[in-house]
Amino acid sequence: MAKPSTKGDKSETTAVELTESSAASAQKPRRPKAPAPAPKHGFLSRLYTGTGAFEVIGKRRMWYAISGAMVAIAIISILVRGFTFGIDFAGGTKVSFPRGETNVSQVEEVFRDTIGSSPESVVVVGNGTSATVQIRAETLTNDQTEKLRDALFDKFAPNGPDGQPSKQAISDSAVSETWGGQITEKAVIALVVFLLLAAFYITVRYEWYMTIAAMVSMVFDVVVTAGVYSLVGFEVTPATVIGLLTILGFSIYDTVIVFDKVEENTHGFEHKSKLTYAEQANLAVNQTFMRSINTSLISALPIMSLMVVAVWLLGVGTLQDLALVQLVGVVVGTYSSIYLATPLLVTLRERTELVQNHTRRVMRRRKAASGSKAAPATADDDTDIDTDIDGGDDEAVSTVAAPSTPTPGAKPVRPTSRRTQRPTGKPGAGG
Repeated sequence: MAKPSTKGDKSETTAVELTESSAASAQKPRRPKAPAPAPKHGFLSRLYTGTGAFEVIGKRRMWYAISGAMVAIAIISILVRGFTFGIDFAGGTKVSFPRGETNVSQVEEVFRDTIGSSPESVVVVGNGTSATVQIRAETLTNDQTEKLRDALFDKFAPNGPDGQPSKQAISDSAVSETWGGQITEKAVIALVVFLLLAAFYITVRYEWYMTIAAMVSMVFDVVVTAGVYSLVGFEVTPATVIGLLTILGFSIYDTVIVFDKVEENTHGFEHKSKLTYAEQANLAVNQTFMRSINTSLISALPIMSLMVVAVWLLGVGTLQDLALVQLVGVVVGTYSSIYLATPLLVTLRERTELVQNHTRRVMRRRKAASGSKAAPATADDDTDIDTDIDGGDDEAVSTVAAPSTPTPGAKPVRPTSRRTQRPTGKPGAGG
């Protein structure tokens, strides 16, 4: 009796088994792989790497409101409280001598008994052996000043440099209001010249949108710093004006650093459709966070050291005024360069047609990309995506047809020749 199996039957049986096994595997549901958990980064890590995790530009309305409130408080304080001008601005007479065992009430009593009126202020500056008593009053005549010196020496007998009581240890100085007016005029001129030079540089180096944002930021620094002086009652002296010009230089320096990164990120942005102009600017702010913080800390530490030396060791009022305005200005300047200058730049740029068109193209592309993930791709979808990109994106969008799954139990289809449409018997061949 002949064997029922042949070589052709074996191959056909093997093909049928392979088809059934593939059909069974197709019917078996596949378990979706659980997505890997996203790595968690701490606050300091995100701050250091500058990955754009901190939303600054997106919350610019909040920062505008905070900045506006700060300016409003400063202006109200300036109008209501005014400033405590130093003798160089207001004019008057200042008398000082080593403190020794003197207290403020005793000095005020001697002044009233001698001059017939109360002094504007009597303060003790410094500590220890370097402490001095400073009396500030309205402009006194030469006779009044001499009588006051005699009365102070008779009452307190301050020691001179040699450690012996000496009338020369009591010094006096008088400044007229004209001198203070000249200082004020020169300070205003210096401020205007500085603003013009800074505006010219930013316009030439970057663009006029950045110039407007930087100028608004510096005006904000001046108004808020002046408001702090008005609120706290710090004395405004020529050293204050010098310190104010110094912190304006610091503010423009920090602002230019951020603007430089914004320009680097947004260079040729109209030819890309990954991020909007605002998102690129927000990334630039994040990338310069650590630099701004480090610069502020490095600037604030020597200023605080200067305050310690000026107030507690030397008792020098000029250094104290200089340190106070610089410390306030560093804090305000750092805030304005991050939370005011760059958001204002984005607001100005978003009013241009170029940025508006680019933002719409980015949004359409994202919408099309999210739609292609949710629904199967069609020829119309491909056309829309290509239209949105406009040849400006650096990523290609392509669709690949998914292979069809054979029906369970169906006869396998062999490859056919393109010319005769007959089975070729070669795996992998076909149309």
